[in-house]
Amino acid sequence: MLAANRRELALLQAEEVGAQTYPLGQPSRKADDPSDLREQHLSDFSDSPHPYMLLDPGPGLRIVDINMAYAKATLTDPGRVVGRSLFEVFPDNPDDPLADGVSNLFAPLQRVAQTGRAHAMAVQRYDIQKPDGSFAERHWQPINSPIYDQDERLAFLLHHVEDVTDQVASCARINGASPARPPRAAPVALLTKWRDMQAGHDTET
Repeated sequence: MLAANRRELALLQAEEVGAQTYPLGQPSRKADDPSDLREQHLSDFSDSPHPYMLLDPGPGLRIVDINMAYAKATLTDPGRVVGRSLFEVFPDNPDDPLADGVSNLFAPLQRVAQTGRAHAMAVQRYDIQKPDGSFAERHWQPINSPIYDQDERLAFLLHHVEDVTDQVASCARINGASPARPPRAAPVALLTKWRDMQAGHDTET
């Protein structure tokens, strides 16, 4: 019940205000051209072998773009998800009463938008919906980063994930858990793949 309540609150906040809050009476900023910002800051976005998603931090938390690596990892089609709400495209698994992917992702996105600091999340179980409508169990190592425009205003949130499902299953077997239902929280020290972009990031413990 608690997981469901947290999810509903996250969905409501994401739809009404997004990840970024604004002073009373101040309108949210107009979205910038994502292609210009990609050229300035994310030149390897489209061709990167690592999964990336670009989000508008405003109301709805809409997907601005995903690269092909992200599409492949999440079994999605860029043409079908761009412009849609993040949690409409990636809902919690309705068959898992403990599903907490939505609420656990929304909170760090808020944190990044409000602090301006990149943030590496703990390994998170977040099942993905397959083309046939069923859900496949997945575990991810997510990193969220702010992207600013030339006026130093928050323009987008960059969401980067690595699929660590196999590593989580291996850890579960080593620790005597069922491989089919590995623990929801995995040892970050064993699974985190630090790269250059992660230097100096906030991390969850």
